[in-house]
Amino acid sequence: MAKKKIVIALGHDALGTTLPEQKIATKKTANAIADMIQDDYQIVITHSNGPQVGMIHMAMAEFYRLYPNYTATPMSVCSAMSQGYIGYDLQNAIRTELLNRGIFKPVSTILTQVSVDPYDDAFYNPSKIIGRHMSKEEAEREEQKGNYVIEEAEGYRRIVASPKPTDIIEIDSIKALLDADQIVIACGGGGIPVLEQENNLKGASAVIEKDTAAAKLAQLIDADMMIIMTTVEKVYLDYQKETQKPIDTLTVEQAREYIAEGQFGAGTMLPKIEAAIDFIGDSNTRCVLITKLATAKDGLNGKTGTLITK
Repeated sequence: MAKKKIVIALGHDALGTTLPEQKIATKKTANAIADMIQDDYQIVITHSNGPQVGMIHMAMAEFYRLYPNYTATPMSVCSAMSQGYIGYDLQNAIRTELLNRGIFKPVSTILTQVSVDPYDDAFYNPSKIIGRHMSKEEAEREEQKGNYVIEEAEGYRRIVASPKPTDIIEIDSIKALLDADQIVIACGGGGIPVLEQENNLKGASAVIEKDTAAAKLAQLIDADMMIIMTTVEKVYLDYQKETQKPIDTLTVEQAREYIAEGQFGAGTMLPKIEAAIDFIGDSNTRCVLITKLATAKDGLNGKTGTLITK
C-alpha cells in the first residue's frame, strides 16, 4: 500500500527570525516532522522566508550602497540565498532527529524555481513589502530604477509583486526524490519566481505567497493532504473579537462564503484558505489541515486543528 503523501507548509514560528532563533526553532520543527515520518507518512516540506529574505535583501542593498562598484543583488537571487540557508538548517535538524531515532532517510533541499505569468495582474499592483526603511531620496532613486515604493510612518520601503505560480521548474527532480522515498524540502519562500523566455529563465522582481506555492507543489505531486502550519491551533470566525468561534471542519463552499464575508485577514489567514481551495479543487479525497506546529500530530489524529475538505 502506498504511503500517504503530505505537503507541510511551515510558517514563521517553525523557523524563527535571527540565526540563533532559527537553529533552535528548526530542532523543534524537526521533532514534529520526525513524528510524522515515524508514522510512515511521505513528507514534502515547504516554508516561509519572510524575515530571512528581508534581512538578506537589506544586507545586500546596504553592501551595494557602501560599495557601488559592485552589482546590486536582484530579488530572485535574495530568494535563492534564503532557500539555501533555511534549507541547510532544516535538513540538518531533520537528519539529526531521525538518526537519533534510529531512522536513516536522506533529506534534500531543492533550490526551486517557480514560473510566473509576466502578465499577472500582481505585477501592476505590487503588494509585498520588503527590505529596510529608506529616506525619501533613496526611495526616489528606487523609483528611478523602475521599482515600487510605499510610504510608512517610519519612512519608505520597497514593495514587489506577488504573482500566482504557474509551474515548478524542478518538479521532476522533486518527484524523483520522492519516488526514492526521500524527504524533500522545496519551494522555500514560495520558490524563486522566474519568467520563461524560450530556453532561458529570467528572475522576476517578485515574491510568491508561500501557501500558494505549497498548493501548486501539492497538486503537481498529487499529494493526499496539505498541512499549513500557522500561529493558531484552529481557524476562527470573527477572529480576536468577543464573538470569536473556532472552526473544526470546513467545506470548500463554506470557505468561499466566509471569504466573501471578509472573515479572513488578507495578510494572515486568507492566503491559507485560498491555497486550501486551490489544492482541493474538485477532489473528494484531498484535504487540508490548518493548525500549529505543536498540535500537528493531534491534528492528524483528528483531535484538533481545522480540517478542510470538498
